[in-house]
Amino acid sequence: MQGANFSAVTEFILIGFSTFPHLQLMFFLLFLLMYLFTLLGNLLIMATVWRERSLHTPMYLFLCALSTSEVLYTFAIIPRMLADLLSTDRSISFRACASQMFFSFTFGFTHSFLLTVMGYDRYVAICHPLRYNVLMSPRGCACLVAWSWAGGSVMGLVVTSAIFHLIFCGPNEVHHFACHVPPLLKLACGTDVQVVAKGVGLVCIAALLGCGLLILLSYAFIVATILRIPSAEGRHKAFSTCASHLTVVVVHYGFASVIYLKPKGPQSLEGDTLMGITYTVLTPFLSPIIFSLRNKELKIAMKKTFLSKLYPEKI
Repeated sequence: MQGANFSAVTEFILIGFSTFPHLQLMFFLLFLLMYLFTLLGNLLIMATVWRERSLHTPMYLFLCALSTSEVLYTFAIIPRMLADLLSTDRSISFRACASQMFFSFTFGFTHSFLLTVMGYDRYVAICHPLRYNVLMSPRGCACLVAWSWAGGSVMGLVVTSAIFHLIFCGPNEVHHFACHVPPLLKLACGTDVQVVAKGVGLVCIAALLGCGLLILLSYAFIVATILRIPSAEGRHKAFSTCASHLTVVVVHYGFASVIYLKPKGPQSLEGDTLMGITYTVLTPFLSPIIFSLRNKELKIAMKKTFLSKLYPEKI
């Protein structure tokens, strides 16, 4: 990292929740419970898909990959955030900050790419059912997942390299609970800060909008196909296969737009911190709940796989 050789800053201090001194213990307990629930929910989904042979289909392969990216994304940010809530030393080294940014962007954008792939899977299943096994072959699905992870890694590498090639000459207080791009840019100095800020912003927004538009296009074709189904039962059955994915997409892009597409202007530290929580803690918390409750096939498989061992007489 070239910028590190010339920087007077060797570590950063994550201010984060220090503006809520009387609420830190409450935040710790709340976020710990949400984090543990997020881990448990995603691990249950992954274990159910792994053990239930009827779920060995492209849709659930993508869901398993999505849960994996979500577990890794939260692991990159939340444990450190929880530790800072209980500690007076909130310093983070230059390299650790860069690593956190890389992994959070990698897994975050992998999540977006996988949601796009899942939208394409639903499009093929509903609009081209006779060609589904050909278009969504095991090799093709593996390639889509691999490209999603590769794309996320490229995004993480591009953003992190651009930010940490800047020179940080002090102060070193990051007004966030994680190594987030906007507060770090405020600490950078030099003539190329604005260029890097605009470049990183354009890359992130273009990737998010590109994924969002592809998902919208998929659902435009899906809706058009569903409306041509003559029976109400058939339309409901077709749409029910998309309900959980569509709900997660709305939540994911709704909170992402708050972070990346908010208008420029003066923002309080408290406001930035609370907005960051919606995308970092709340979205991963809601995702396994939505997939578990809105997906009937997955819900039945979970009961069969786990509850049957606890209450065999009720299953």
